[in-house]
Amino acid sequence: KRREAAETRNQAEQLVYQTDKFLKDNEDKVPGEVKTEVEEALTELKDKLKGEDTAEIRTATEKVAAVSQKLGQAMYANTADGAGAAGAAAGDAGAAGQAKADDDVVDAEIVDDDKADKGQGGAA
Repeated sequence: KRREAAETRNQAEQLVYQTDKFLKDNEDKVPGEVKTEVEEALTELKDKLKGEDTAEIRTATEKVAAVSQKLGQAMYANTADGAGAAGAAAGDAGAAGQAKADDDVVDAEIVDDDKADKGQGGAA
C-alpha cells in the first residue's frame, strides 16, 4: 500500500515536471485554450500532491495525462496543417502511443541467425 502510494506520487511528480517543461519549451506553438486547460489540470494535480490521498492524486494524474494528449494533438495538428487529415490522424496516434509507452514494455532477445549458424557448426 505504501509502495503504491510512493509510485503514484512519483509518477504524478514526473508528469507535472514533463508537462511544465513541454509547455515552457513550446509556449508559442500551443493554442491558448489548450494551454489554459493543461495549466488548470496541472494546478489541481499540484494541490493534490500536497495531500496524502493516493486516489485523488491518481485521478488528477489521469486528468493531466488526458489533457496532455490534447496538447500533443494540438502540436501535431499545427505541424501537420499542410499535410492534411492523414498527418493529423498519425499525430493523434503518435500522441496516444507516446503516453502509453511506459505500460507496453516488451522484453525481447535479438538473435543474429548468421552468427548462431556459424557458432553451432551450421546446425540450426
